[in-house]
Amino acid sequence: MANDQTKFGDGELGRDDRPQPHPYPPYRPPLLLRRGMPMTLHGALVTSRRWPQTLAEAEPPYQEHYFRGAGGVPLFGWVAIPRAAKATLVATYGITGTIADQAMLRVLGRKAYDQGYAVVLFDWRAHGKSAELSPSLTSDGLQEGPDFIHIAAQAIALGAPPRICLSGYSLGGQLALWGLRAAEDPELRQAAGLASTVPVTGVVVCPNLDAWRSLNFLMADPWGRYLERAIARGLRQLAEKLLLAHPGSLDPGAIARADSILAFDRELVIGKLGFETVEDYYRATSPLGFMGELRSPYRVIYAADDPLFHPSLVPELAALAKASPALDLMLTRYGGHVGYLSDRATQRRYGDADGWWACHRTLDWMAMQWQSPTDQEH
Repeated sequence: MANDQTKFGDGELGRDDRPQPHPYPPYRPPLLLRRGMPMTLHGALVTSRRWPQTLAEAEPPYQEHYFRGAGGVPLFGWVAIPRAAKATLVATYGITGTIADQAMLRVLGRKAYDQGYAVVLFDWRAHGKSAELSPSLTSDGLQEGPDFIHIAAQAIALGAPPRICLSGYSLGGQLALWGLRAAEDPELRQAAGLASTVPVTGVVVCPNLDAWRSLNFLMADPWGRYLERAIARGLRQLAEKLLLAHPGSLDPGAIARADSILAFDRELVIGKLGFETVEDYYRATSPLGFMGELRSPYRVIYAADDPLFHPSLVPELAALAKASPALDLMLTRYGGHVGYLSDRATQRRYGDADGWWACHRTLDWMAMQWQSPTDQEH
């Protein structure tokens, strides 16, 4: 959007410490969560366990489905298509996990289906049941971007509306941005079987925009090192499960040496993708290099106090939004990393039924793009 969306919300402070104009009402978390690390830890340790009790919406009637991603790689997903659906949400999660255990993804799926959207949630490469189907490892978007549009095309063949919104958070947000890029490549669209007439938009929450810069920033902080070690353990477990499902696919010695995020990518990922160093790989997969070139409208929700990402990314993202008419940036002072629990005043201000602020803003965006059902009956 061309609006000045790079300032903080009404009543918040911009970089010159004065209230700034903003096209959105302000976002506020509960008082005790107005710092990035407490919000992030609360989301990971508390909200992730209690989420079903926070919702009025029921679980969609998901059907399991096996998709084919780019290069024919099998990917596992859930599909739910309501009658007279308005559009189709295709979404995944962050660096570790499965579609079954990711709170924000499950919440988004419930809310989207309740509002009349077809929902497709999937385990991306090397994750969840997709890891049981194929030894294909992660690529931080290079292959997962095309995977998104392959899945979208197959969802349409199942009866989902030919109006697509790609979504993800954290590393999944990076993958969805690569999906938007793939959707604007005619050759990749053709390979996926996605018609050129199918509109594709997206919403990403706290996307990973520069892994090299942010990982070095993370390792310089004690709490950051704690989070990094937890993520690295998850990645090693992912690799161990992949080896168990596909004997001989990975080097056990390399898995043993993968004791950090950087080591995981160095030992297991970059060689198969043709990169000499992890830094080269991270720079090549950073979405910042192409976001300004995207033509289809999309929304980025990003917290200035995200403790996982380098603070220098905030003004860069703000400048990118000012220069890019396709990008609708909701840059907030608070929110942490994929936290975004809102206080009661914010819920009243936005008319939200609960505190899942980022999920509501994702659906707001979809409603702005598609106000009515398609002509197709489901």
